[in-house]
Amino acid sequence: MSRVGVVFRNGWRLLGRDRVALLVTFLLPILFFSIFVWMFSGQGGGGTSRIRLAVADEDGGVASERLLAELAEDSSFRLLRADPDRPDAPLTRDRARALIEDGEVSVALVIPSGFSDRFGDLSGEDGAALELFADTSDPIAPQMTRGVLQGLAMRSAPDLFLERGMDQFERFGGPMTAKQREVLDQWLPQVRADAAADATPETKAEGDASAEARAGEGFGGVVQVEVIDVLGAEKDRSPVTAFYAAGTAVMFLLFSMTGAGGTLLEEQESGVLERLLGSRLTMTELLLGKWLYLTALGALQIVIMFVWGALVFGLELFTPTHLIGFSLMTAVTAAAAAGFGLVLAAACRTRAQLSGISTIIILGMSALGGSMFPRFLMPETMKTLGYLTFNAWALDGYQKVFWFDKGPLELWPQVTVLAALAVAFMASARLLARRWESL
Repeated sequence: MSRVGVVFRNGWRLLGRDRVALLVTFLLPILFFSIFVWMFSGQGGGGTSRIRLAVADEDGGVASERLLAELAEDSSFRLLRADPDRPDAPLTRDRARALIEDGEVSVALVIPSGFSDRFGDLSGEDGAALELFADTSDPIAPQMTRGVLQGLAMRSAPDLFLERGMDQFERFGGPMTAKQREVLDQWLPQVRADAAADATPETKAEGDASAEARAGEGFGGVVQVEVIDVLGAEKDRSPVTAFYAAGTAVMFLLFSMTGAGGTLLEEQESGVLERLLGSRLTMTELLLGKWLYLTALGALQIVIMFVWGALVFGLELFTPTHLIGFSLMTAVTAAAAAGFGLVLAAACRTRAQLSGISTIIILGMSALGGSMFPRFLMPETMKTLGYLTFNAWALDGYQKVFWFDKGPLELWPQVTVLAALAVAFMASARLLARRWESL
């Protein structure tokens, strides 16, 4: 048993000496646990993201004003009522639709003219339906908005529902008597007063919760809500195919680039690196050669992933616009990932150290950057942190190409950032590689 104890203690001793193994064993699970708690528990930035809802009010009546006032107070939404390009101008129907087509918002509410005049008319005749323009690549926002609108519509104007209901009663059941009309006239002020009393923070919170609970039920409700799929109506493909192709390709690209970049460490250990630098080859030339090789390898890896998506899952790859945008994004993504792999290899001392450190960094970036979980469902704080990662910029670019159908010129933010990262990574790798020149 004493020998068993020696083996047991020796195992702990070796683990304590290996800092990378300690990080992978204990830090990585804590890192992932913290990231997902911040995403879903309301800590570190506050639950799921508030829905950015563009609103075009073509009615301007009392019912639409009350409904918009309730929406403005609802904690689920951030209303956008002015044109982003012209803050002094109200949002129009066409501009609201354009915001969805540009990927600025996922849902836009249009309140049509005549909505207030026909608000509460449940006869099925001459109904004024609310129009909800939607980007269905976001599976949450359209359904949630549709459901919440039902609860808010009833809560915003119960007196109008009562008046219109009585009008419908008289229309189909005959006129009310003078006594009935007198009772109704006395009752309506109390209904309005009760509605105002219900607008307290406590009752609003209860109302928000009950409205959100109905968000996915999809019933017709007290107001008609017509959902219009702006981007997918004419597209015979799944909106998530491009997202998962890009997310998976980018995450595994980073792993493969760090693994291939680790050949520098193997060459150092075997003495090949010293012999190479002893020839006329310079360290700059060596790194550039490896960067070109890794860039080509990474680009091929991404191409294979997307071709598989096109052949098996119907991803629209083989169109001129998509091919140009895909080629541009793939070139800068692979170039930046190749630089990332080389800078990690140059910073580490051994292959084992590279493996452990790269695992922590890549999985952390993938969780924050959207490779594992869609960023549009993250809290605002987490979304902002995501832009500190390589993954977020690459995924945004591919989504622009395949879902929003953007041309090459509209990819300039993502292309610029990824190109700058490639240059920064290579400059850092060159500085870190100076230690090998003294061998």
